[in-house]
Amino acid sequence: MAEQEQRIIRWGILGLGGISNSFTGELVNAPGAKVCAAAARSKEKAEAFAAKFGIPRAYGSYEELAQDPEIDIVYVGTVHPTHKDSVLACLRGGKAVLCEKPFTMNADEAREIADEAKARGLFVMEAMWTRFLPAIVKVREWLAEGRIGEVKLLKAEFGFDAGWNPEGRLLNKELGGGTLLDAGIYPVSFASMVFGAQPVWIVSSAHIGETGVDEQYSVIFDYEGGGRAALHGAVRLQMVNDAWLYGTKGKIHVPDFLAAKTATLHVHNEEPVTFRDDRTFRGQNFQALEAMECLRTGAAESPVMPIGETVAIMGTLDAIRAQWNLTY
Repeated sequence: MAEQEQRIIRWGILGLGGISNSFTGELVNAPGAKVCAAAARSKEKAEAFAAKFGIPRAYGSYEELAQDPEIDIVYVGTVHPTHKDSVLACLRGGKAVLCEKPFTMNADEAREIADEAKARGLFVMEAMWTRFLPAIVKVREWLAEGRIGEVKLLKAEFGFDAGWNPEGRLLNKELGGGTLLDAGIYPVSFASMVFGAQPVWIVSSAHIGETGVDEQYSVIFDYEGGGRAALHGAVRLQMVNDAWLYGTKGKIHVPDFLAAKTATLHVHNEEPVTFRDDRTFRGQNFQALEAMECLRTGAAESPVMPIGETVAIMGTLDAIRAQWNLTY
């Protein structure tokens, strides 16, 4: 076990936009991580990225990275519609994969990846970084301990104002734009974590903007046993971005749940208890630590963000968009 704990995990970075810059910069907070290669659609961009982060190899195509024998795991940070092909190429090259959210454009694509990873015995995980933050880990502990009893209601939202850029990623349907696949997936995934299941009933509404994508949405989920989630998201509306969990014995408040640094437990007739995470960095390293631990122990998936749940969440997103007649 000591040798496994000390094993260096060699990373490749595929797709070199803003999210990949952020993730790669935070790998310094993931002991045992070594970034060995980066790939973009142009060699020049890859070389500039490699120089910025001190990465030894730069590739001008994704396929070259997928075939690099000295890479253990690839972080895929490309635009949404290219996730499936990028992940499949890496799996077929024998690489484990950590893929940015949304994992794919729809459940069929996610299922195809899950089947490929299973057939090859390779680790694959959606990069739902929020789940691995210490404050969210504490929330799961409180829930597992039954501190607030049975959760009956979750209220969560994530929205920001990206401004008007019809050709940009967030509003361009050809690039997988829209709220639900970007900001909106966070509350939906959080609800999946809290209730441990997908909803049995969904009602939703959305504002479809002039570019044909959802600029804002609201949804209500009902679950077996009587639980309910009320979720909201937007890409042209600044929101508070908090989460509230209401149970039969108390409640939990998670300010700015997406990047949570605190969580407060309110149990009936007891003094509130606040968990605080004093980190000074964003926290994307925690998902990398989870992926590396899985590789070291030979796990094919993370127990915190299992691939089956990712496929199920994509199915829920499909069902929501079907109510809006919006498909990808």
